[in-house]
Amino acid sequence: MIGGCAPIDAGGSGGGGSDGGARGDGGGSTGVNPLDNPKGTERGLGVIKSAKDLAEAIKIIEKVPTKGRGPKTGYDRDEFGYAWADNAEEIPLAHNGCDTRNDILARDGEKLKYRSGSNCVLVSMTLDDPYTSKTIEWTKQDASEVQIDHVMPLSYDWQMGASRWSRSKRVQIANDPLNLMPVDGSANSSKGDSGPATWLPPAKGIRCSYVVRFAQVALKYDLPVTAPDKDAMLTQCR
Repeated sequence: MIGGCAPIDAGGSGGGGSDGGARGDGGGSTGVNPLDNPKGTERGLGVIKSAKDLAEAIKIIEKVPTKGRGPKTGYDRDEFGYAWADNAEEIPLAHNGCDTRNDILARDGEKLKYRSGSNCVLVSMTLDDPYTSKTIEWTKQDASEVQIDHVMPLSYDWQMGASRWSRSKRVQIANDPLNLMPVDGSANSSKGDSGPATWLPPAKGIRCSYVVRFAQVALKYDLPVTAPDKDAMLTQCR
C-alpha cells in the first residue's frame, strides 16, 4: 500500500533462522543466518556455525566468478539513483511509501519509535550491530552513528560491470535489502569500497556470514569478484 509503510515484521525481538543467539566472539545477535535469508528481508546477519551450513557457504562462494577490477572512471553515487529512493523495481520493500534507509533500519532495529504522525520515519531504535557486536542505542539526532552499508559497495559494483548496466538495474542493487546492512557508522566508514581481501567486519564471528552475503549479492546480479577477494571469502568459511 502506497500511503505509508507499517513497521516491518522482522521476526520479533528474538533471533531467526538456525543461528540466532550468541555470536562466537561475544554479544547477542538477533540476526538471521544468511543461508536462511536469501532475499535479505529478515533481520540482520546471524552467525553461520554448523558444519553443514559452513559447507553450504563454501558452495555458494565457489559459484562466484572472478575477474580483475575495471577502472573507476565515470563512477558517481548518482549513477545508482537518488539515495534511498523507494522506486526501485522488482526488489522487496520498494514502492511501500517509505524510503529505503528507514525500511532497512526498521528491518533490523528493535524498540522502534517513529516520528509523530509517521509510519516511516524512525527517531530512535536499538540495533545489535553484527559488524562490531555493539548494541547501539540510536537516535535520529545522531543519525550518522548508524550507517547503511552496501555489503557489495557501489563503486566495487561499478568496476566489476555495473558501469555497463541500465540505470534501473543500478537503482535495484543500491536499494536491494539483500545488499544493505545497518551498522556502526565508524566501521562502515573504514570499509570504503573495499572487497573482502582488504576489509572484513571487526567481529570475527560474523565474517563467514558477511562474505556469504557478499556472494549472494554477486550471484543475484551476475557480478564477479576479484580473485583475492574470492580467496578471502573462502578462507572465512573454512
